[in-house]
Amino acid sequence: MSAASLRWRLGWLVIATLAVVLVPLGIISFRATLVEVTELSDARLAQSARTVDLLVREAGLDALRARADRAAPAPPRLTIPVAGHEVETEVGFRVTDASGAVRLESANFASVPRTTASPDGFGQLVIDAMHWRTYTLRDPASGITILAGERYDSRNDITRALWLDHALPLLLGMPLVALLVGWAVRRGLRPLDRLADTLRRRAPGSREPVDLTPLPPELQPMIAALNDQLARLEDALERERRFSADVAHELRTPIASSLINVETAIGSHDRASTDLALGQTQQALTVLARRVEQLLALARIEAGAAAAHARVDLRDIAMEVIDELALPIADWSVELALTLPPQPLVVEGFAAGLAALLRNLVENALRHVPQGGAVELRVEAQADTAMIEVIDNGPGIPPERRDEVFARFHREPGGRGDGYGLGLSIVQRVAQTHRARIELDDAPGGRGLCVRVCIPLARMNASTMPSST
Repeated sequence: MSAASLRWRLGWLVIATLAVVLVPLGIISFRATLVEVTELSDARLAQSARTVDLLVREAGLDALRARADRAAPAPPRLTIPVAGHEVETEVGFRVTDASGAVRLESANFASVPRTTASPDGFGQLVIDAMHWRTYTLRDPASGITILAGERYDSRNDITRALWLDHALPLLLGMPLVALLVGWAVRRGLRPLDRLADTLRRRAPGSREPVDLTPLPPELQPMIAALNDQLARLEDALERERRFSADVAHELRTPIASSLINVETAIGSHDRASTDLALGQTQQALTVLARRVEQLLALARIEAGAAAAHARVDLRDIAMEVIDELALPIADWSVELALTLPPQPLVVEGFAAGLAALLRNLVENALRHVPQGGAVELRVEAQADTAMIEVIDNGPGIPPERRDEVFARFHREPGGRGDGYGLGLSIVQRVAQTHRARIELDDAPGGRGLCVRVCIPLARMNASTMPSST
């Protein structure tokens, strides 16, 4: 079953809410009005009896009787003209003396049996299926009894009129309210229509933030969440693109080294040369396997999968990187100097990321020094910072171009090999992950480049030992 339309749900919820509120209010109002009308009718009935009693006391019963006989020689009319139409007389009365004889009565009381007894005050009579509301007033001194009555027909007419007065507005008004509510809901949901139209008109694959101004406050959280999701999608896609490029960049050197050694082993007819080539191949494949593990670790870092940094010793990582790059260093005939502190240099970070940072700095320097050139790797502590410096005697980078070298796929001219221009981009990303600072400067001799990375040292305690992978 498909979900109901939001407009349909809102419309019916509003109508149902109005019905839940108005119907009970109408019933309460009807009952309260009916009570008031009943009390008013009873008061009128009692007042009629007291009026007749006052007339009897003032004029005398015989005089009233004689006047009534002279004024009504013809049958009395049971209706009276009101506002151009006939209205039936509602209240009647009967006056009896002490002996029970009827001395005076109204015409509309003729059908009420004269022998009917009624208690003092308010009462009810049922005569020939006709219900009467009565009020009896007795005068003990004169023995006169006045019986005033009103048929319930008139009160039922009032009740029906009250039902109509209270029900008709609901019966006739609810359809109109439904139409108005539907119009109001459609008008109120126009921002959703605008949002849907904006999304339909977006170019396929667009990840630009959704702009919907002016924006109702109710839609702001949804638009903010949508834009946040688009930003996360863009970030995830960018990580995928970077990771793909990083894989190609990081695996190129060990794969090429393995292929060279395999070709050497295949083409050699000397067992010693073959064994040496196979050994170097094994070493290159070991480096390749470790590089794959490091790349996967970097991918987890970028995806935010790592929960916390571990304590790692930069000395151990530096020695592992140099061992890994021993073959390219020997092939390129480059002199490498390594300066390490005598004590552990512990930082909080990801060993795989820091190894990638050191490896790419050294490889970048190796590619840009001439054959027989020199590269120096220094790792030392300064105050509360671990400082890594990679110094080469290559052509260097002019100051005006140093900000550009961190861009992805940027390659400086004159470099050795077929690098993809991702090394320093990886270095920058790892440095950002470790809250490190990167500086590019001239080499101390005035020729070449010095890349300096400053990483905050970890706070050591006696129960914590450095670890690396």
